Parts: sequence; C-alpha cells; structure tokens
Amino acid sequence: MASGMTPNPAIKNKTLTRVGFLLLDNFTMIALVSAIETLRMANQLSGEELFSWQLISEDGNIVQASDGLSFTPDFSILNAPVLDIVIVAGGVDITRSFTPRQVSWLRALGRKNYTLGSICTGAYVLAHAGLLDNYETSSHWECLASLQERYPKVRCNNRLYSIDKNRMTSSGGTTPMDMFLNFIALRYGGKLSSAVSDMFICDRVRGEFDQQRVSLRQLHTNGQPMPKLVDIIELMEANLEEPIELDELASFVAVSRRQLERMFLKHLDCSPSRYYLKLRLDRARQLLKQSSLSIVEISAACGFVSTPHFSRCYRKHIGTSPRDERKGICSDAARINMVSEPLISEEFIVPVVRSATALFQAQTEPSYGSVIIQ
Repeated sequence: MASGMTPNPAIKNKTLTRVGFLLLDNFTMIALVSAIETLRMANQLSGEELFSWQLISEDGNIVQASDGLSFTPDFSILNAPVLDIVIVAGGVDITRSFTPRQVSWLRALGRKNYTLGSICTGAYVLAHAGLLDNYETSSHWECLASLQERYPKVRCNNRLYSIDKNRMTSSGGTTPMDMFLNFIALRYGGKLSSAVSDMFICDRVRGEFDQQRVSLRQLHTNGQPMPKLVDIIELMEANLEEPIELDELASFVAVSRRQLERMFLKHLDCSPSRYYLKLRLDRARQLLKQSSLSIVEISAACGFVSTPHFSRCYRKHIGTSPRDERKGICSDAARINMVSEPLISEEFIVPVVRSATALFQAQTEPSYGSVIIQ
C-alpha cells in the first residue's frame, strides 16, 4: 500500500475477484502487463485485496511471449484453482497458437458459466471454442477479418473492448487497462478507477465504444480536423466486399469527385482508388495468413471481379502471389537468411538475441514488413 494511505472504508468486505490468465504461445506481453498492473494498483490504492491473479499454461511449463521473454506460470489447466474470471492472452500467429486441450478446458469453464474474456487476439480462441456466439466481441484489428469470416455467429466490432454479460474481450496494446478500469468502475466505483488511471499517468479512461485504429481520427490540416476524409475512409473499410464507386463516395460526404481526389492526394499522398485497393489487399493478406478460406473465396470477399485479377493486383502491390503468401514464401531473400541459430567465431559465441527470434516468429503475421522505411 502506498505510504500514508489508509484502506478505503467503502470497499471493506468486498468479495475477492480471482482472475486467471491463460497464456498462449507468443502472447503479447504489453496486453498482459496492462491488465495485471491495473488489478495490482486497484489493490494498492484501496488497501484491500480486491483482485488476485494467476498465470496458467496448458502443462504448467514456461511460456514464451512474442518478445522472447519467458514466463513461469503458477498452474497448469489441470491443477488451476477455482477462479471467477479466465482471460485468454493471445498474441502472434493466433490461428496456430492454441491446442485442443486448451479449447476443451475453456469449453468446460463455459459450461460452468464462468466469466470468460480475452486480450489482444485471444478472442479467436474463445470463438473457436464456440464461447462467443451472439456476444459483442472485440479483438485486435489485425485478426478481425479472419474472426468474422470463420465465425459468423460472433458479433465482431471494431471497439477497443466489449463487456457483454459474462464475456469481456479486449483488443491489444494497452486497451486491457481500459477494459479493467471500466470493470473496476462498475464493481467498485469511478473514484477507484480514476485513482488507478492517475497512478499510471493515463489522461483518460477510454470508453467501451471508442474505436480501434484512432490514427485516422487524428487527421488534421492546419490544426483543423478532417471529418469528411475520415468518413470516406470508414465507408471504404465497411465496404470491401462490394466496393463503392468514387462518385458515390464523394456524394456521401457532399464533395465532388475532384475534391475527393485532391483531398486524398494532399493528406494521404495517393489517389482514393489506390487507397481503396490497399485496404482490400490488406484484408486479403490477413485472410491469407489467418484463415483457411480458398484464394477464390478471399478474392470475392475482398471485392475483386475475378481470381486472376486479384492475383495480378496482389503480386503488383504486395510483391508476391497470393499462393506464395499463404505458403509463407518471402519475396525478400534477406528475410530467409535471418539469424536463427548462434553465431560462432574463434573467440566467442554470440547467442541468438530475443529481438531476432521475435522478428523471425513475426514473419507469419499479416503486418510483417508492411511499413517500408525509406
């Protein structure tokens, strides 16, 4: 407890909430830490043990995060204690990071009416287990496409987090902090939630209906926001399977097509048609990496008139064919030659550094190499 603080009498005799975090291989550490630190600080500031937390793995053995750091869990799924909430901690390459035993365990918890949740990409595993059907669900934007395509009964959204009855799902990064701050406010009041936020120098607690990928909403020119540009981009993102004609897009925000083209060129350095194509190709890349949909199905889902046209566009703009992308064949030969074993010299051995290992593992992610540094 912080020096000079006394327990808050309003929180006396509150029931302990026991939270378990199921760690998947290559989970994202920032999401896990954002969640746990929020619970820790709620205990510290209240002077009460309002929350406990346990780390759980399938077999009780060490689990490696996506940055190469290793975590020793407290329990395996076989000897885990009684918990109130179980959160699936996902991360890199989520479609191949979980096992049938983990899914079976989660289903058993679901039958017992546990509160279940996820951070980062963990919602994919809950959806695979059938535990998010007809629930409002948030997940990291990078896996939303595959989640929506593969599990249509899940009510996916682009929010930072969702709390729907006994399900609480969060996107990635620091948003688990916002989700648990909201949870603390619901259970113990806004005063404690605000105090935790202040301790972490968090200028505001983001709400459940705040959207991911806020960079577009921060588009400004000469200090003025660009709401029309943001509205057009949101329309594009919502209509990838059946692209909207540019004239129609312009009419939605009451500008001419020429004004639309100038707007994109000035603020995004490309034409609106090029930007729209990039959005569709980005979605296609996510589906190629994270779903079992055929290339024909992906082509249709991303608004291409034919599979050959899709393949030509993909090769031209991404630098490889959809087939090779799915196989994981890199077009950049340097990526293939990444450090994957110790370097040996006559004088000393240089061990594999965690950064190189993490980068090597990240090659399967849709975002890998998506930003080119000039």
